[in-house]
Amino acid sequence: MTKGWTKQDWRAKPRIQMPDYPDQAALNAAEAQLAKYPPLVFAGEARKLKKQLALAAEGKAFLLQGGDCAESFAEFSADNIRDTFRVMLQMAVVLTYGAKVPVIKVGRMAGQFAKPRSAPTEIINGVELPSYKGDIINGFDATPDARIPDPNRMLQAYTQAAASLNLLRAFSTGGFADIHRVHSWTLGFAEHDKAERYRELSNRISDALDFMNAAGVNSDTAHELSRVDFYTSHEALLLEYEEALCRIDSITGLPVAGSGHMLWIGDRTRQPDGAHVEFCRGVQNPIGLKCGPSTTAEDLKVLMAKLNPSNEAGRLTLIARFGAGKVGEHLPRLIKTVQAEGANVVWSCDPMHGNTIKSSTGYKTRPFDSVLREVREFFSIHKAEGTIPGGVHFEMTGKDVTECTGGLRAVTDEDLSDRYHTACDPRLNASQSLELAFLVAEELTALRAGEKRIAL
Repeated sequence: MTKGWTKQDWRAKPRIQMPDYPDQAALNAAEAQLAKYPPLVFAGEARKLKKQLALAAEGKAFLLQGGDCAESFAEFSADNIRDTFRVMLQMAVVLTYGAKVPVIKVGRMAGQFAKPRSAPTEIINGVELPSYKGDIINGFDATPDARIPDPNRMLQAYTQAAASLNLLRAFSTGGFADIHRVHSWTLGFAEHDKAERYRELSNRISDALDFMNAAGVNSDTAHELSRVDFYTSHEALLLEYEEALCRIDSITGLPVAGSGHMLWIGDRTRQPDGAHVEFCRGVQNPIGLKCGPSTTAEDLKVLMAKLNPSNEAGRLTLIARFGAGKVGEHLPRLIKTVQAEGANVVWSCDPMHGNTIKSSTGYKTRPFDSVLREVREFFSIHKAEGTIPGGVHFEMTGKDVTECTGGLRAVTDEDLSDRYHTACDPRLNASQSLELAFLVAEELTALRAGEKRIAL
């Protein structure tokens, strides 16, 4: 896969969505400093994730990928990390019960600092400014100085990512992730007046845990119930950062991205001959590829061949993001392309990016019903095609924000201004995220029931 490849090769390829740093000396110094730092993640962890994703491709596991649209320096805190981690654990318990298979937990955390933008500039209060591209590149403040790309922000991003990973590892193994504790939080959600349909499933999970405990299977006798594997991921957008943290795995002798366990290539940066594909094709980590409406069959063939030439199971996850009502127009042709090529892929659904609208109150939002509709269309089409829906990918937070409308607590357009805190795109709040997990669990339960009927 990496024969003749070096981590600098992307520099000779066309690059888009990346900053032009005005101070080359400062950029060189920041890259040199990053290159001295330890990797944030380790090759063995990335290999383990790849093996688990290979199971998801076969329907023997399910991928839950979620977290911030864009991590913020200003919003960084232990409480924010804890709250998002907690909701993901709650979602995973519900999905595990529905799918009857292990759920692979991958956060958009500890590295999701850069964002592609639809235009290089934006108008704020009548003033045209360079677009905000994430805290790792420039500042959110609407001033000319703040919007100048600053390479030293990469060092701050690394420090924040290292601190985040340190806390996530402690949460994962230190008892916080105990399944009984996690489910007790979920029971509180199910007590909501309008949560009757979720209360039944929640009670069934409680019964299962009670039975296991009575049988002597609990956190004291089975350590798997008190700890979890939790991985990090982000879009590999800022390649200077990615190159500086790329390392050689001492066991295999192959290059590994040390910035996160899983990297993905965005729908805007997936040019087959572009810089982002060139970098990602050479590292051994699991790679995600966003597939939007403009993804052609020919492009997908070339990208699969470049990113996974040995057709390794678990290496490539195709993240579909079309928009509610458009999945049927695009997903079947891509599924047929994958089948024709005999490609090993994990199919995941990103129902966020195709469903962004402008609310009546002027805020960018995503209706909960549209998000759910795209997920259901994703499952329906895979059922029709006889293929495996392997995961979901959400922009979400553990905080009680008001950024997406709808859901159990019925956030309205007028509510958006109450707690609209995102630095870029609207995120599902804690309640909406958990509600969506219950609804996806219903889809997975129906899928498993159908498989059993076919087997009989």
